[in-house]
Amino acid sequence: MTPVAGWIAGPGSALQGEVIVPGDKSVSHRAIMLGAIAEGVTRIVGFLEGEDTRATAAIFRQLGVHIEAPSDGVRIVHGVGLHGLQASQEPLDCGNAGTAMRLLTGLLAGQAFDSTLVGDASLSQRPMRRVIDPLAALGAHIDSNDGRAPLRIHGDQPLRGSHIDLVVASAQLKSAVLLAGLYADGETRVSESHPTRDYTERMLTAFGAPCEFAPGVATIRGDATLHGTEVHVPADFSSAAFFLAAATLVPGSDLVLRQVGMNPRRTGLLHVLRMMGANIVEETASVQGGEPVCDLRVRHAPLHGIEVPVELVPDMIDEFPVLFVAAACAQGTTSVRGAAELRVKESDRIAVMAAGLRTLGIRVDETPDGATIHGGKLHGGAVESHGDHRIAMAFAVAAQLADGEVSIGDVANVATSFPGFDDLARDTGFALRDA
Repeated sequence: MTPVAGWIAGPGSALQGEVIVPGDKSVSHRAIMLGAIAEGVTRIVGFLEGEDTRATAAIFRQLGVHIEAPSDGVRIVHGVGLHGLQASQEPLDCGNAGTAMRLLTGLLAGQAFDSTLVGDASLSQRPMRRVIDPLAALGAHIDSNDGRAPLRIHGDQPLRGSHIDLVVASAQLKSAVLLAGLYADGETRVSESHPTRDYTERMLTAFGAPCEFAPGVATIRGDATLHGTEVHVPADFSSAAFFLAAATLVPGSDLVLRQVGMNPRRTGLLHVLRMMGANIVEETASVQGGEPVCDLRVRHAPLHGIEVPVELVPDMIDEFPVLFVAAACAQGTTSVRGAAELRVKESDRIAVMAAGLRTLGIRVDETPDGATIHGGKLHGGAVESHGDHRIAMAFAVAAQLADGEVSIGDVANVATSFPGFDDLARDTGFALRDA
């Protein structure tokens, strides 16, 4: 199937019905990784069938792990144990998956063989020294292209447990250190300046690893034995976010999102939208595979601008593109600070969102670590996503509120995290078609 180059979106009508978004990308990546180095078989249900997560599965097949895909959303991983991975004669291609590259850097640092990680043009521009430096403190030897991919990870380097203080608050960096810690002599402790998502810690525990954790700190002991298990992947909150925002913004909307992952280190956007006036109710809460989930019912509500609490920024770093859209539609101004990490995502998300919103008639004042968005009326126009999946989907939401059609360019990468977004959006009530 030829990837779609662009969309024509909006203006839209009320969003109604029930939505089930794809499985959580973060959980899917980690389930493959830990299943591969566990003893025995791991069955993953709800696996995200996205390009990023498939890239991770393909890499572990290259490393000698047998992974079955009996049906969509199901993977059966035949673990080879902590020291059972085999060297690949070819580079390991992460595609566009930053999570895969950073976590694999930690996991591969403890192997008895060398590995090379590569990525696409976008991933090859993203900063990797932030993960190389803390791993080097454990004894890892990693070469890079001036702090970027490709990464050459030298195996057979003895890793030593240590206390690592992370300068950048990032679940990916913390996870890379913890995965390396599985191969280190002694105890590895990671401290963060701000607590970040604890998917890796929860899953390590589910696989039987000696991992202790609390907000902002995690400890792992080396040479543990992981045991295969069954992992139920919740619906991805970051994917649900586009529908939460759209149903909040479009008059007359009443939408239910089923079984969404509610990890407390992931749901910052939910708190911020409620602070702005959103009407979002949690229903039928439960726990799946150690992760809290619930149904979210969202009805249209007028929003007002706020100053986004800086302590919530790490808990919503992937949701800022759609928050910018919500802020553009809110009454008054919304200020974001402490979000410099947005400038080194798949794109410079501050600059790209600011440029696109200005094209659509919204005043945005950029700062080095955030922006102030002045609520107003969205107009039609042509915007570019610069190959960033979350930017593309955010502008699809914005278009539903515009007074004319919005042309959105470069949307092929949406399939990395949310395959079928356009079909599901149309079924829900979005006005959206291929350009």
